[in-house]
Amino acid sequence: MIKVTVWNEFKHEINNEVVRKVYPDGIHKAIADGIGTENFEVRTATLEEPEHGLTEEVLNNTDVLLWWGHMAHDQVDDAIVERVKQRVWNGMGLIVLHSGHFSKIFKTLMGTGCDLKWREAGEKERIWVVNPAHPIAAGLPEQFTIESEEMYGEHFDIPAPDELIFVSWFEGGEVFRSGCTFNRGQGKIFYFRPGHETYPTYYNANVLQVIKNGIRWAAPSGAAAPIRGNHEPLEPIKAK
Repeated sequence: MIKVTVWNEFKHEINNEVVRKVYPDGIHKAIADGIGTENFEVRTATLEEPEHGLTEEVLNNTDVLLWWGHMAHDQVDDAIVERVKQRVWNGMGLIVLHSGHFSKIFKTLMGTGCDLKWREAGEKERIWVVNPAHPIAAGLPEQFTIESEEMYGEHFDIPAPDELIFVSWFEGGEVFRSGCTFNRGQGKIFYFRPGHETYPTYYNANVLQVIKNGIRWAAPSGAAAPIRGNHEPLEPIKAK
């Protein structure tokens, strides 16, 4: 069983009636229910919980952390960001969703501004699988459509991805690198674009399939942790 923590700031759902109708129990609950418990041990955490729900104990028992944020990036404590970063470096997987591109943790791990074009017009998004052999693309058609979404457009200010899996096209004409992977330390990171709070994206079967595949891909491999620092020789060194 892969231990998954779904983190959501849980602000829009409380303050916005439109969002509350789409996600009455919160985006985190919709994602947790959508990925199910057959292969995952799932917990949720939100911004207003003590330590944002991301205590040392929680993170030490998390294989993959999912992150959704939008209106409260600046309210995330820097000490918690550092704690999450260290866990990623030590092997925890991280999946950053939609507007999480502007989260402190994603910007810290990318080392760039992570800005982009955007437009909220309820337009069609067609997501193309451009790396069909990748495990995150398993079980998907060559392309799938989300009928109403927020547009994100290039240029997306991120480092060149280690792997590009999905590219989105929008009804207004823009394109976007919507599924990107990165390696940081021992940890694997997957950014996945769809998921604006006013649209029912996290009930879409293909979107949930991507997230489930991403969790499996990002989970720690079980390889031995590297040993660093001053090190005794493995073989005798002849005096010179």
